[in-house]
Amino acid sequence: MSGSRPAVPWPWPAELDAVVAAPAYHRVVLDNERVRVLDTRIGAGETVPLHTHRWPGVLHVLAWSDFVRRDENGAIVLDSRGAFTTPPEVVWSPPLGPHTLENVGASEICILSIELKDAAG
Repeated sequence: MSGSRPAVPWPWPAELDAVVAAPAYHRVVLDNERVRVLDTRIGAGETVPLHTHRWPGVLHVLAWSDFVRRDENGAIVLDSRGAFTTPPEVVWSPPLGPHTLENVGASEICILSIELKDAAG
């Protein structure tokens, strides 16, 4: 037995991948068959267009600002202003379906995402 998990079908089109749908905010630092590392930067007042993150991963928060994440219908999924007493430094993230992210704080958001291509969500 190889130990790998069977591939789970991803229901959203490749055009919604973060790097394709929002390249101004997501820069690929490393990409191979096991991981993809993204440098994500969102300026104060900016909103990242609708996009997805197919793989789960570890998010290393380098710079924090409050944000609002909305689903594809515009409904608020997470408003960080009420979610955290102390901004996290490292967070586990499951795969994320279509969403936007609005930086509602006063400074840039900077996150290094290590997406695990062979991990289950």
